[in-house]
Amino acid sequence: MAEPFLSIQHVRKSYGANTVVQDFSLDVEPGEFVSFLGPSGCGKTTVLRMVAGFEEPSAGKIVVGGKDITRLKPNQRNVGMVFQAYALFPNLTVAQNIAFGLKVAGMSKSDADRRVAEMLDMIKLPQMADRYPYQLSGGQQQRIALARAIAPKPKLLLLDEPLSALDAKVRVSLREEIRSIQKKLGITTIFVTHDQEEALSISDRIAVMYGGRAEQVGTPFEIYNRPATKFVANFVGTLNVL
Repeated sequence: MAEPFLSIQHVRKSYGANTVVQDFSLDVEPGEFVSFLGPSGCGKTTVLRMVAGFEEPSAGKIVVGGKDITRLKPNQRNVGMVFQAYALFPNLTVAQNIAFGLKVAGMSKSDADRRVAEMLDMIKLPQMADRYPYQLSGGQQQRIALARAIAPKPKLLLLDEPLSALDAKVRVSLREEIRSIQKKLGITTIFVTHDQEEALSISDRIAVMYGGRAEQVGTPFEIYNRPATKFVANFVGTLNVL
């Protein structure tokens, strides 16, 4: 079996006496799309933030591409992240937002311009380069946030409830677009959501989380048809319990 690209090993996160993630382990294959699914407060975003470097584990380690990144700063991890609330710079144009990470990495202006044009074509918004975030719809802003995260060619893409602020119709089309771009680029991806249908429709595998633990990790088919615990059966909305 191939080496996992991302290996989260016995990770725990506590704030004082309050433990929000306990003994969480997961291996993710290269190019795999894995969703963390669970209710609010189950620890899914905390695990994602530990992978990104915004939180430090209280115990355990995180390995990417064979390298222990547990104590590295976020900018040393080669990770792209898309947040729930778009997080675009309001004073920068769309093109400047996408180019931001490229500029920080020291890419020349001509190369950055070329990469920005590629990204705008990929998200089907080539005409929006000179617009500002306030001139865009929520769905367009989230496409720009995705393009900005992918532009520096990260090895790992992390998406923290990227669709939850959008209306239902936009959510469905954008989740399909995210999955299509992810497959095309072959980028290893973690997608955090509380939406069962979302996770079931786009994931290679799902980690269903509750109380800071992984209740079950499996394919959408396994999670839906063979829930391992009563919580998984109730949360995913199936009646079968092994």
